[in-house]
Amino acid sequence: MFRRLDGVGKKSAMRYAFCVLNFTDSEAEEFAEAILSVKRDLVLCERCQNISSDKLCPVCSGVNRNHSVICVVEDPRAVIAVENTGHYNGTYHVLHGAISPMKGVSPDNLKIRELLMRLNTEDVSEVILATNPTVEGEATAMYLSKLISPLGIKVSRIANGVPIGGDLEYADEVTLRRAIEGRYQL
Repeated sequence: MFRRLDGVGKKSAMRYAFCVLNFTDSEAEEFAEAILSVKRDLVLCERCQNISSDKLCPVCSGVNRNHSVICVVEDPRAVIAVENTGHYNGTYHVLHGAISPMKGVSPDNLKIRELLMRLNTEDVSEVILATNPTVEGEATAMYLSKLISPLGIKVSRIANGVPIGGDLEYADEVTLRRAIEGRYQL
């Protein structure tokens, strides 16, 4: 069963299973209840589609957030990553995937319709496309840019390139090209 979890291989699944075997009955019940609680109690935020325990997530209901800027991400984990920087004060929109014809994921399978509804009903000045720097993420960003630009809303893309501490000799050509294109003056 643990193998069904994203990123869990055969050995890790076996370690988890043996760990559960060592649980007391009450620990096993508590563990099972925690899993059921996630399925029962968590919903998608009505506004941004992030995971929430209420109709609106803490970001969307936050009065100190800049609600005129929306950062579009592929999944809830990206929201956590951006929030952990401590340098973004806008809101989010979670697509729950990226366009991938090879995997059968079309724009209709994503939360794009909900994003467009927000853009038509909220006072939004900028949409930051923060999809992953993969073929699918880039395709999704380009698709969204073409949909949003005619609305007169500023559309920007997060920068990407060589990571801090990385060596240029190990970077691929696309990463280096992006780093050079996204350079800034010191």
